[in-house]
Amino acid sequence: MSANEDGPTGATLSYRKILEREMENALKEMDRPAVGTFISGFSAGLNLSFGALFMAMVLTFAGGFDSTLTKQVTLAGVSSIAFLFVVIGQTELFTAHSTMAVLPVLDGRASLRDLGQIWSVTYVSNLLGCAAFVALIAAIGEPMGIAEPSAFGSLAGALVGLPWWTITLSGVVAGWLMGMATWLSAASRDTVGRIVFVLLTTAAIGFGPFHHAILGTTEVLSAIVLDAGVAPGAFVPFIVFTTIGNVLGGTVFVALLNYGHIALAGEEKDVDFQANGIEDS
Repeated sequence: MSANEDGPTGATLSYRKILEREMENALKEMDRPAVGTFISGFSAGLNLSFGALFMAMVLTFAGGFDSTLTKQVTLAGVSSIAFLFVVIGQTELFTAHSTMAVLPVLDGRASLRDLGQIWSVTYVSNLLGCAAFVALIAAIGEPMGIAEPSAFGSLAGALVGLPWWTITLSGVVAGWLMGMATWLSAASRDTVGRIVFVLLTTAAIGFGPFHHAILGTTEVLSAIVLDAGVAPGAFVPFIVFTTIGNVLGGTVFVALLNYGHIALAGEEKDVDFQANGIEDS
């Protein structure tokens, strides 16, 4: 497709081009050897876990905030940096694939088996990456005085102990926002645009804080390992209902709706017009 068809340099791509790009990326990952996807997913779990560490460091060093708004804005900003590591670094995150990998299935280019395989590999590898990073946090966080256990207790306390339907709906919002981060990142023509889109959408997840299965796993597991007031049994309902919500948010509110409106958009039209007696085509 030519530059004229896509629009001026620096603009976002047309919605058809975004869909094509997302499908191409998804199909490429589905054709990738499972070992390669697993390693990439493990890296994504490690990289995203920096968000939990950064937030805990802020809570440890700040010594308190003047207002809850200031606290949440600060936490949102530092947590979004970790999402940037993952998206710009192009490692495989489960909550991104809950949107991206659905598109070729809807278009008949991939099977449900293909979808299930990439979901399972990225999900397991992401969680293992989180668990490995929790071991790092336990080894250096408190001994170095950079992340107190109480900080992780505060982060995890906002995610556990809630009704299942609250966790699920919060997970829907986080999956929705993550899906938009993936979609808008694909829409951007340059790295600067991608950075802005990713920071804005993922900062909203941390600002909530809304339930994100991968980032939240590091927060909750760290609180459990460091004995910061979170019972081990709280992890199961958290991860189950958060995952369900993330999948629904990315699949329904981003993949399905965006695919639907593009599929029903009709054919593109070429329009000739005349200006000052000169015909442009």
